Amino acid sequence: MKNSVVLKAERIAGDFLQERVKKSLQIIGKGIVNQVCVAETDNSKVVVRMNDAGTYPCFVKENWCIEQARAVGIPSPEVLSIGIADETAYMIQTFIDGENGLDSTKPKPDIWRQLGVYDKLIHTIPVQGYGENLIDPINGVFQSPPHAGSDGSWLGYLNYNINSLTENDRIIELGVINQTESIKIRKLFEGLKKEKFRFALNHGDVSLKNTIVNKEGQVVLLDWGSAEVSVVPHGDIIEMMKCQILGGGPSVEEFKAFLDGYGVMEKDIADMRHLLLLRAFDKLRWAIDLSPDLIKPFATFTKQVVDMTLD
Repeated sequence: MKNSVVLKAERIAGDFLQERVKKSLQIIGKGIVNQVCVAETDNSKVVVRMNDAGTYPCFVKENWCIEQARAVGIPSPEVLSIGIADETAYMIQTFIDGENGLDSTKPKPDIWRQLGVYDKLIHTIPVQGYGENLIDPINGVFQSPPHAGSDGSWLGYLNYNINSLTENDRIIELGVINQTESIKIRKLFEGLKKEKFRFALNHGDVSLKNTIVNKEGQVVLLDWGSAEVSVVPHGDIIEMMKCQILGGGPSVEEFKAFLDGYGVMEKDIADMRHLLLLRAFDKLRWAIDLSPDLIKPFATFTKQVVDMTLD
């Protein structure tokens, strides 16, 4: 018996394609945010990605990012439709016949090297602003939501994390840092204010799980839900560094292949740890304020980054 997720995907696909769906299945284990299904009719085979209605702006962003990526030559599925049906936001994409990058027989370093090539192309896409919310698709303007202590700008983001390093800091109470380390980290973050960073579009989750290797061996890039305008090439690279610390790869060889594909020297990424530390602190403060169940794992990770950076 089909579950409710598959039945919902069938209805959405059938309404769009104006055909009866004869075969469908849910893809399990390749994503943690959206429900993903494949639906097939006599004439079409599509992927239906679904979430609650409040996530519709994220699908608008993904659609925009995919269009821009395809325009600069990055193989991506075509978005056929996005919308909201019965309180469900959805995106319908063309089905790419192939294997997920995690399962592909193509050598993993080769996939990562190609991802490095793609990432450099992504960073050429014209954008404005800073942050994860696409507020103007026509002009490619992004924005980071303001919150207490930050106006949503890059400088506001830096100042919020600098000003939060106080004697009564909850992060000290959690045992992540001591007072002496707090002073050192403040100096590191103050130093970032003097850097002349370049800002551009980041994919936000460059990884094997977000690729399909098609029948021709071509690497197709998926899932732009974490896309944001931030520092480049740092943003996507520190996300990979985070995954390495958490034990999820890329391996040393794969990471080198990515850097080779992008054209970045290993010596050039040493200072990126300061940005990784900044992001770790910011995410931990977010958990403290809004998601208490994540405080412990976020604190553990932040402590690891502190030890690496101040060592």
